Amino acid sequence: MSSVAVMVEPLRRVVLTGAGGLIGRAIFSLLPADWDVLRTDLEASNDFAALDVTDPDACHQVFVGADAVVHLAAVPDPAASWERLLPANVLGAYHVAQAAADCGVRRLVLASSLHVISAAPAHVQVRTSDPPRPANLYGATKAWAEALGAWVAATTATSVVALRIGYFAKRRPDADTVPAHEVAAWLSPRDAAELVRAAVETDGLQFLVANGISANRYRRADLQDTMRQLSYQPIDDAWSTKSYDA
Repeated sequence: MSSVAVMVEPLRRVVLTGAGGLIGRAIFSLLPADWDVLRTDLEASNDFAALDVTDPDACHQVFVGADAVVHLAAVPDPAASWERLLPANVLGAYHVAQAAADCGVRRLVLASSLHVISAAPAHVQVRTSDPPRPANLYGATKAWAEALGAWVAATTATSVVALRIGYFAKRRPDADTVPAHEVAAWLSPRDAAELVRAAVETDGLQFLVANGISANRYRRADLQDTMRQLSYQPIDDAWSTKSYDA
């Protein structure tokens, strides 16, 4: 009896930094089943491998053999001081970008933020082509991350997608208690997972800045470029009256 060898495609190995944070925890179970996701955080646990992104050697060790690195590790506080932001948001972003390039990672996905353009007038819908205009140091560090991504994409074989993430919350925000500009920038967990999937899997990119919000009726950020270039398909709406299950 003859046997037929079946070729099985290897799982896509994706390293997720800062996986113990709000976004990392919320999206993990929603990521594609054919990804082999290594979740990393500052402290090791049953769920996370240890990775201090301020340690360049550790970044190199973890990134070897990865198809993609999704970099979420950061101090996510718009009111944070320079002293708090410097290690993870500035030095850590550099070490992650450099290690990804050195290890030949195909795609580096950087978690930027709409705080990059937070000084733009509230009544103006921001676009991915808008240059950085941060209203706080946190936004300035995310502009630094975008610049690092542009540098890596221009000088190495690693392609980069920088996601300007909006107001991430596990539940639909209450328009009576949450400022309107944040409601208009809401990003739900399942749309965040879809955004990360698209940023990792879309081919033919070298460097791209993409806005990251849900399919809100009123949008703080334009989504046309993101939806077109990444085939991003958001489904949640902050103003919907339908029940929402994250």
